[in-house]
Amino acid sequence: MSIFTDIQFNIRLEQYTFCHYQLNIDDKKIKLTFPQLLQLRNKIKQHTTPENLEHIIQNDNYVLLFIADKKHLEFLEVPKLLDLKEEIECCFYSY
Repeated sequence: MSIFTDIQFNIRLEQYTFCHYQLNIDDKKIKLTFPQLLQLRNKIKQHTTPENLEHIIQNDNYVLLFIADKKHLEFLEVPKLLDLKEEIECCFYSY
Protein backbone atom coordinates (compact mmCIF):
# COMPACT_ATOMS: atom_id res chain seq x y z
CA MET A 1 0.00 0.00 0.00
CA SER A 2 1.43 3.36 -1.04
CA ILE A 3 1.26 6.40 1.19
CA PHE A 4 0.52 8.50 -1.91
CA THR A 5 -2.79 6.86 -2.82
CA ASP A 6 -4.89 9.73 -1.46
CA ILE A 7 -2.69 12.54 -2.78
CA GLN A 8 -3.64 14.19 -6.06
CA PHE A 9 -0.55 15.44 -7.89
CA ASN A 10 -1.13 18.48 -10.12
CA ILE A 11 1.91 17.94 -12.36
CA ARG A 12 2.89 14.54 -13.71
CA LEU A 13 5.19 13.49 -16.54
CA GLU A 14 4.75 10.03 -18.02
CA GLN A 15 6.71 8.22 -20.71
CA TYR A 16 4.59 6.34 -23.24
CA THR A 17 7.12 5.19 -25.78
CA PHE A 18 10.85 5.65 -26.19
CA CYS A 19 10.59 9.27 -27.38
CA HIS A 20 7.03 10.27 -26.50
CA TYR A 21 5.87 11.72 -23.21
CA GLN A 22 2.71 13.16 -21.74
CA LEU A 23 2.80 16.09 -19.36
CA ASN A 24 -0.27 16.52 -17.16
CA ILE A 25 -0.68 19.95 -15.61
CA ASP A 26 -3.90 20.01 -13.58
CA ASP A 27 -6.49 18.75 -16.11
CA LYS A 28 -4.54 19.61 -19.25
CA LYS A 29 -2.67 16.87 -21.11
CA ILE A 30 0.26 17.87 -23.30
CA LYS A 31 2.00 15.41 -25.61
CA LEU A 32 5.75 15.94 -25.93
CA THR A 33 8.49 14.43 -28.01
CA PHE A 34 11.93 13.98 -26.50
CA PRO A 35 13.38 17.13 -28.18
CA GLN A 36 10.39 19.14 -26.89
CA LEU A 37 11.00 17.76 -23.41
CA LEU A 38 14.65 18.79 -23.60
CA GLN A 39 13.61 22.27 -24.69
CA LEU A 40 11.13 22.50 -21.83
CA ARG A 41 13.80 21.33 -19.39
CA ASN A 42 16.12 24.07 -20.62
CA LYS A 43 13.43 26.75 -20.23
CA ILE A 44 12.59 25.56 -16.73
CA LYS A 45 16.26 25.62 -15.72
CA GLN A 46 16.55 29.19 -16.98
CA HIS A 47 13.47 30.33 -15.06
CA THR A 48 14.44 28.62 -11.81
CA THR A 49 17.88 30.05 -11.25
CA PRO A 50 17.97 31.90 -7.91
CA GLU A 51 18.28 35.30 -9.63
CA ASN A 52 15.37 34.67 -11.99
CA LEU A 53 13.18 33.24 -9.22
CA GLU A 54 13.83 36.31 -7.11
CA HIS A 55 12.92 38.53 -10.05
CA ILE A 56 9.72 36.56 -10.71
CA ILE A 57 8.66 36.72 -7.07
CA GLN A 58 9.32 40.46 -6.81
CA ASN A 59 7.42 41.30 -9.98
CA ASP A 60 4.57 39.08 -11.16
CA ASN A 61 4.86 35.85 -9.16
CA TYR A 62 4.05 33.83 -12.29
CA VAL A 63 5.54 32.75 -15.61
CA LEU A 64 3.85 32.31 -18.97
CA LEU A 65 5.46 29.34 -20.62
CA PHE A 66 5.05 28.06 -24.17
CA ILE A 67 5.24 24.27 -24.32
CA ALA A 68 5.48 21.80 -27.23
CA ASP A 69 6.60 24.14 -30.02
CA LYS A 70 4.25 26.93 -28.90
CA LYS A 71 1.13 24.76 -29.14
CA HIS A 72 0.31 25.24 -25.47
CA LEU A 73 0.56 28.30 -23.24
CA GLU A 74 0.75 27.62 -19.51
CA PHE A 75 0.33 30.05 -16.64
CA LEU A 76 2.59 28.79 -13.86
CA GLU A 77 2.94 30.35 -10.46
CA VAL A 78 6.22 29.85 -8.62
CA PRO A 79 5.16 26.71 -6.66
CA LYS A 80 3.92 25.03 -9.85
CA LEU A 81 7.07 26.08 -11.67
CA LEU A 82 9.18 24.42 -8.99
CA ASP A 83 6.97 21.31 -9.07
CA LEU A 84 7.42 21.09 -12.83
CA LYS A 85 11.19 21.42 -12.43
CA GLU A 86 11.22 18.61 -9.88
CA GLU A 87 9.06 16.35 -12.05
CA ILE A 88 11.27 16.86 -15.11
CA GLU A 89 14.44 16.29 -13.11
CA CYS A 90 13.03 13.07 -11.67
CA CYS A 91 12.27 11.89 -15.19
CA PHE A 92 15.87 12.39 -16.26
CA TYR A 93 17.40 10.96 -13.10
CA SER A 94 15.46 7.73 -13.46
CA TYR A 95 17.73 6.73 -16.35
